[in-house]
Amino acid sequence: MTDLLDGLIHELLYQNLVLFVIGGLLFLATWFLRKFGIIYQFFHKVDIHSRSHGGELVADTLKAHGVEFLFTLTGGHISPILVASEKLGIRIVDTRHEVTAVFAADAVARLSGKIGVAAVTAGPGLTNTVTAVKNAQMAESPILLMGGAAASILKGRGALQDIDQMSLFKPLCKFTATVTRVRDIVPTLQQAIAQAQSGTPGPVFVEFPIDTLYPYNLVQKEIGASGGAGKTLRHRIVNWYLNNYLCNLFAGAFEERDMSPLPVRVPKATADQIQSCVELLTRAKKPLFVFGSQALLPPVAAKDLQAAVEKIGIPCFLGGMSRGLLGRNSPLHIRQNRRAALKEADLVILAGNVCDFRLGYGKVLPKKAKIIAINRNKEQLYKNTDMFWRPTVAIQADVGSLVVALAEQIGKGFSCSQDWIEQLGQSDIKKEKLNKELAQQPTKIHLNPIKVLQQLEEILPDNSILVADGGDFVGTAAYLVRPRGPLRWLDPGAFGTLGVGGGFALGAKLVCPESEVWVIYGDGSLGYSVAEFDTFTRHKLPIIALVGNDAGWTQIEREQVPMFGSSVACQLAFTDYHTVGEGYGGKGLLLGRGDDIDSTLQDAQKVAKNDKLPVLVNVLIGKTSFREGSISV
Repeated sequence: MTDLLDGLIHELLYQNLVLFVIGGLLFLATWFLRKFGIIYQFFHKVDIHSRSHGGELVADTLKAHGVEFLFTLTGGHISPILVASEKLGIRIVDTRHEVTAVFAADAVARLSGKIGVAAVTAGPGLTNTVTAVKNAQMAESPILLMGGAAASILKGRGALQDIDQMSLFKPLCKFTATVTRVRDIVPTLQQAIAQAQSGTPGPVFVEFPIDTLYPYNLVQKEIGASGGAGKTLRHRIVNWYLNNYLCNLFAGAFEERDMSPLPVRVPKATADQIQSCVELLTRAKKPLFVFGSQALLPPVAAKDLQAAVEKIGIPCFLGGMSRGLLGRNSPLHIRQNRRAALKEADLVILAGNVCDFRLGYGKVLPKKAKIIAINRNKEQLYKNTDMFWRPTVAIQADVGSLVVALAEQIGKGFSCSQDWIEQLGQSDIKKEKLNKELAQQPTKIHLNPIKVLQQLEEILPDNSILVADGGDFVGTAAYLVRPRGPLRWLDPGAFGTLGVGGGFALGAKLVCPESEVWVIYGDGSLGYSVAEFDTFTRHKLPIIALVGNDAGWTQIEREQVPMFGSSVACQLAFTDYHTVGEGYGGKGLLLGRGDDIDSTLQDAQKVAKNDKLPVLVNVLIGKTSFREGSISV
């Protein structure tokens, strides 16, 4: 045992000796270079003004990119960003959960055409955002997520909330980067924002170790770097290493630089591709547009796309963010029986729509029809072509730009058959008549949800924005409630995420303060973000929430019970959600059997408009057979 201990001691002494020799040589080399001015300029560039910090560079860059809102849940890692941004007039909107901050940034991106921005603290602050970031990726929303992190010098050493954050976000984001030097903050953010908006838009993530954001003097104190020579060689070597790290961190940090946005790359169709579309369209007898969210992306304004579609004049199915593109009552907008319409069409234009579960993976497309597929994303453009369908023409390009070009080239010689448009319109009329009959049928308990939503449809103003967050009740609303215009409907998209309501409504009301913003909630989905009523109240945002309360996860229960004979995990309660809204400082209204639906909904509108309070309308509803068999697997 003694021999073993002696061996270990000698080995450790030898390792330390080698370390000290190497460190001593590095120390002497640095002293020599500094003595003769060889690296003087590098050290001279360090700006040690205690009031300058990396958070100011972040704020300056955001301001230069037109950012108006920064969503957050505060944390020490990111305090410099929040304080500096507020000083520049960027509105800081603090939420009750980090996921809401990212959902709100998503809504801003969709409605404004600009980058949506959120900043959260390290560790659990960032892990709380993962669902919202994935939702933005699948919805193709350009958002910038900024996250705090442990100081670079302390990573892997047990610092507070220190985890491998990059591994979490690389699969979710178009661009990820860790800032390791203060001088890299501006170019990294410029690149990130441009990447988020280029090609197929999506989320980007920039990680800021805490020492890149705080002032020089504070960082110097915290890492223990001193200007003294030190008592021992070991102290001198450690001190040399820390000062070298500090100088590299801050060198060139606050030099003048261009912060303006980098160019955004948007793929455009070629003249030949546009001509191919013109030729197919002019030969078609029963053409159809099937629009997806991607059609509403910049650079084409929604009103210009609307004008182009109306000029082309063929029937349209609208999904996702394209809902409302043609307003409330356009004869070109077909709402019902899409599967039947597709079977009869001889030309289908998939304008930003994807052949995933929403289009039966391509199985619902007619085999004999010509198909034009347009999408910015090559993978989405050809999704499931190996199984169920094949495009006649596939164009990787911006949808809006192509449709506008198509309208310009189609000329006055083309006119879609009015018989075709009226045939599809008659199908809508029949379906809507049936829905009105279903609305009059009594339910076993409480109100008929179809009747409630039909009466909501009647009282919505032209400037209203609808946010959809839920399963069965919201699915019913999608058939019955009509957005009044383009960019007036927000739903999660292909990921089908519950919990978007609070964040989406928050972003929508900030971007469009004069609009009447309604969140249509299921009672299950409400639980995810009801705490954001506190956020609405504190930030004086009079948002209206309509909660379809049927005491259950009905979207699942309606299929689970007949399939498996059990409603396990599907039961909730007729909770007093209106009281919860009151507790967070808003106004709560209860709507049940015997209450006047119109009067209650109008009361909610008056409170929001006159008292500037958020309103939660707790609607007690029964169950109907509407949408049976709607589950997707």
